[in-house]
Amino acid sequence: MSIKALISGGLAVAAIVAPATSAFAQTSPYQRGPDPTVARLQATQGPFATATTSVSDLSTPGFGSANVTYPTSTTEGTFGAVAISPGYTASESSIAWLRPRLASHGFVVISFNTNSRYDQPTARGDQLLAALDWLTQSSSVRTRIDVSRLAVIGHSMGGGGTLEAAKDRPSLQAAIGLTPWNLDRSWPEIQTPTLIVGAENDSVARVSSHAIPFYTSLPGTLDKAYLELNNASHFAPNSSNTTIASTTIAWLKRFVDDDTRYTPFVCPSPTAATTGSVSDYRSTCPF
Repeated sequence: MSIKALISGGLAVAAIVAPATSAFAQTSPYQRGPDPTVARLQATQGPFATATTSVSDLSTPGFGSANVTYPTSTTEGTFGAVAISPGYTASESSIAWLRPRLASHGFVVISFNTNSRYDQPTARGDQLLAALDWLTQSSSVRTRIDVSRLAVIGHSMGGGGTLEAAKDRPSLQAAIGLTPWNLDRSWPEIQTPTLIVGAENDSVARVSSHAIPFYTSLPGTLDKAYLELNNASHFAPNSSNTTIASTTIAWLKRFVDDDTRYTPFVCPSPTAATTGSVSDYRSTCPF
């Protein structure tokens, strides 16, 4: 049986049980929002109302102009924060669709323009960390953030930058690389729970030479996962994508919020009902 058939069959079974998240004991003090369901993960708007503020590059040390989206209410407490980097030659607008979607599930999220469209992964990693530092120390929404719960996301060279950031700052709670590109293929030093999202038909950062080696080089003891988008190209993260959004939300909720209600959506595999078809999924589950 092919990998696709195995994945499809396994995901179909998982879809039956995944919504029953209330069966999982919840002990995290960082739990935010209602019990997750397939419908909530698929929706473009999560349970939190949000607002957005724009920041010029004159006010953002270490990175370019940015947009920040955040939950408007803090009645449930403070939130984890996430920084998002675009890919090579791309602007913040290329990945901006993901920012409000994540924020509406209970995160303060910044997506930014890089100092140069040609910045390499190391520079993008530095800028991801600079964005988190600015967000937690200087931004107008800093009091909404729990500084101990931070994460990074990036596309292409920005995805390679997430690995650089996680290597440099082991205290990060989650790293997510979307069709990531980096000439460094080995990451045994990373201690941050890491999700790698590859694309089956990626001709820019081929999964065989980027996403899969990144995943396999991460420590075997690490909480990690590799999801491959079925029939997708390198640029799949540049437009609204339910597979990317739902898996990213579940990963952030599980590891930034320590919310085990989201475990069934990433362990042992994402549900078919949540993500649609994927061509490969690997993980060090159980988390």
